[in-house]
Amino acid sequence: MNIRKATVDDILGMQNCNLHNLPENYPFKYYLYHIASWPQASYVATTTTSSGEERVVGYSLSKMEDDGNRAANPNDKSDIPHGHVTSISVMRSYRRLGLAEKLMRQSLRSLAEIYGAKYVSLHVRESNVAALHLYRDSLQFEVTELVNSYYADGENAYAMKKDLSVFIPDDVYDDDEDLLAGATAEGVEKLAV
Repeated sequence: MNIRKATVDDILGMQNCNLHNLPENYPFKYYLYHIASWPQASYVATTTTSSGEERVVGYSLSKMEDDGNRAANPNDKSDIPHGHVTSISVMRSYRRLGLAEKLMRQSLRSLAEIYGAKYVSLHVRESNVAALHLYRDSLQFEVTELVNSYYADGENAYAMKKDLSVFIPDDVYDDDEDLLAGATAEGVEKLAV
């Protein structure tokens, strides 16, 4: 088992994993948008097949939220930089191995350390007991609200949030705020080192 950053070459495997496990499905360009815009925020779990090929068996798809307020008013501190976990999935035969938690922890760390996210949000189906256990009990997310009819089929979602300040020392935001805010895809690689 290997966990690494997702690349464009992984998108079909990520889609396959998504289609087999989740009712919410996304087009190729949506995965591409995430990986191209935030290349260090999404991760895949892979295994090697008997023929030596790498196969995606799980993924986390994450991004930074951009509400546009910072661009309009850079001094507006009410618009706190934050991430969002768009989707996470692990193939059934690879569950109960801790992959979902490892994928999530890697995405959370990257959102905090590389992109400067102060917190991360996500939505989860009200009926998804296993995911709720992972988010609330293992990863210490908090439910912030119940969103009625959030999903296309009418099911409610829990909006959840996790403080990421544990990943970044407080002084990072004082000294390097402009550097992190203006990081480009190429520059992010240098920041991670």
